[in-house]
Amino acid sequence: MGTAADVIVMQGEALLPLEGAIRSAARPGATALNVITGPYGQTFGGWLRDCGAEVVDIEVPYDTAASAERIATALAEHPGTELVSLVHAEAATGNTNPVAEIGEVVRAHGALLMLDAVASVAAEPLHTDAWGVDLCVIGAQKAMGGPAGVSAVSVGERAWERITANPRAPRRSYLSLLDWKERWIDAGRAALPHAPAQLEMLALEASIDRIEATGGLAASITRHRAAAAATRAGTLALYDGAVPPAERLRPYVTDPLDAAPVATTLRAPDALDARELVAAALAGTPSLPLVAGGGALAREMIRVNHYGPDATPEVVERSLTALADALRATGRDTDADAARTAARAAWAAVAG
Repeated sequence: MGTAADVIVMQGEALLPLEGAIRSAARPGATALNVITGPYGQTFGGWLRDCGAEVVDIEVPYDTAASAERIATALAEHPGTELVSLVHAEAATGNTNPVAEIGEVVRAHGALLMLDAVASVAAEPLHTDAWGVDLCVIGAQKAMGGPAGVSAVSVGERAWERITANPRAPRRSYLSLLDWKERWIDAGRAALPHAPAQLEMLALEASIDRIEATGGLAASITRHRAAAAATRAGTLALYDGAVPPAERLRPYVTDPLDAAPVATTLRAPDALDARELVAAALAGTPSLPLVAGGGALAREMIRVNHYGPDATPEVVERSLTALADALRATGRDTDADAARTAARAAWAAVAG
């Protein structure tokens, strides 16, 4: 996590510390900026409103990323802002946000920055302290390839000050960060305040051991970057130049700099239903990490979840081949060989 702050390993899925962080830091009547680049930002807005905060939603198209300039403008328009909530990488939409630049403007304003790094940890660099992140939440179930039932949150000194001063911060609650501080951190970390989730902790240890055995954190980040680059390059190589964009399977996030390494989202050809295309692709190879988008994105989006153990060239190539076969079954010409060749070249360019 790149932090010297207090880190609490919580006994539950990452929504537990995410909600706990928001309910601890957001006080009634305070202004909060909520950056929405996917479905989790929408969830955060609901929690913030339930806390009584005045919420300013900054909605960003899902095929791009937030910008520090837009955050700075919003802070200038709402000078009383005390909290900014942001998702680092949105696995559901395939975009990633420039936290370093955003963190700089948030810190200059004096607001707290709460970051959801569940999908980004171990897939791309995460420098919590250097970026000025006050509350940072991670989970093990994506790039770390670990369990969903254990998560962690780092709490910086400024965050503890705000939380302690918030009369509505949860106490005597499973959501309470202050309970963790009182019963675990201040008590010398001798015993967990709740019954330990032993199987999940063992699975977390195993996932960390696997990362270390395969080159460590830097190597994990490189694998995920390579998987994203290979998937994007292979998708673009499926067609010759005569096929109109609307009839192609193409990257959903238009600028590769805005694309998250943890998962690549693709836009289905306009006349096809992404759910049917995924079902056809999985018919012969059901183990591939292919899913249709969620909610309103279900018809148009395909997600290639090349994270954790699936961040390999073999998984990327098999996914591209399955999608090419599914497209051919609809009468569309695709070149699976060209896609695989492009994917290998892109992987080698990143990973060597």
